[in-house]
Amino acid sequence: MDATGGDLYKQTKALLEPGEIELRGLIVRTDVANNEESELNRLTLEVGDVIAEHAETDADTYVYSGTDDPEFGLNQHQGRTIEGEEFVWECQQLLRDGTFDVVFYYEDSADTEAILADLRANEYDVEDVESP
Repeated sequence: MDATGGDLYKQTKALLEPGEIELRGLIVRTDVANNEESELNRLTLEVGDVIAEHAETDADTYVYSGTDDPEFGLNQHQGRTIEGEEFVWECQQLLRDGTFDVVFYYEDSADTEAILADLRANEYDVEDVESP
């Protein structure tokens, strides 16, 4: 993958192609360096919580990191409901030019405007990616 923002946007959008569920994407650009794992984890949880708050579920959620799951890659995480293990969001933490960009996917039925407003209020550099 190319480190330029435009290519990341195109790659994110391509992954939103119609499938079992309609997805929406977010790119969160950070200044978190490779040696700041705890900050990256905090950011992932905080953004995931905002998405879950505005998703069409009232269920409690948890983060599945799939460390021992061959279907999950390194730095791939998924928000799931505790009861039923239903998908709420997924993310990939991508190291680019020494800092991380984090790409999130979630069901398009969530309130994206509220998600963006909350993240921007918390000073996240976030870009919305609509499905094609």
